[in-house]
Amino acid sequence: MEPTIRSIGQPGDLGWVVMAHGEQYAREFGWDVSFEALVARIVADWAGGHDDAGEAAWIAELDGRRVGCVFCVREDERTARLRILLVDPAARGQRLGTRLVRTCLEFARAAGYQRMVLWTNHPLAAARAIYLAEGFQLTGEEPHHSYGVDLVGQTYEVAL
Repeated sequence: MEPTIRSIGQPGDLGWVVMAHGEQYAREFGWDVSFEALVARIVADWAGGHDDAGEAAWIAELDGRRVGCVFCVREDERTARLRILLVDPAARGQRLGTRLVRTCLEFARAAGYQRMVLWTNHPLAAARAIYLAEGFQLTGEEPHHSYGVDLVGQTYEVAL
C-alpha cells in the first residue's frame, strides 16, 4: 500500500512522535534519552499553543500504522522552521521523507513565509539528501556534544 499523510491530531499522535524519535535515534545512532526529552519539549510547545494559520504538523501512515512525521513552526514572521522529520525504517524506500518535506514546504509557502530553516546533525545522511534535493543549502556547521555523543550540528535554509 501507499503511505498516506494526514494532519496530526488523533489521540496518540503526539506521544508516538516522542516515542518513535527516542527509540529510533537510540537504535540507529546511539543517542540517549536527552534527545527524546528535546523532542518532547518541541511537541509540547507545538501542542500547547500553535497558530493554525502559520504552524502545522503531519503524520504519515502505512496500513493504519504511524510511520513518519514532520512539523512546521514559526521562526519569525518571514521564516518557518522544519522540525522533527522522521520516517520509520519499515516505510523507507518509498520517498515518504521527500513527501513529508514537500508537504511542509508547501504549507510554509501557502502561509506566506519567505524562507524555511532547519537544524540537523551530520549522521542523518538520508534526511540531508532530501533537504539538498529540495533546494536547501547548508548555511552553518558547529561541533557539539549532545544526546551522549559527539556531533556536528548543521543549519540549512531555502528560499520559498
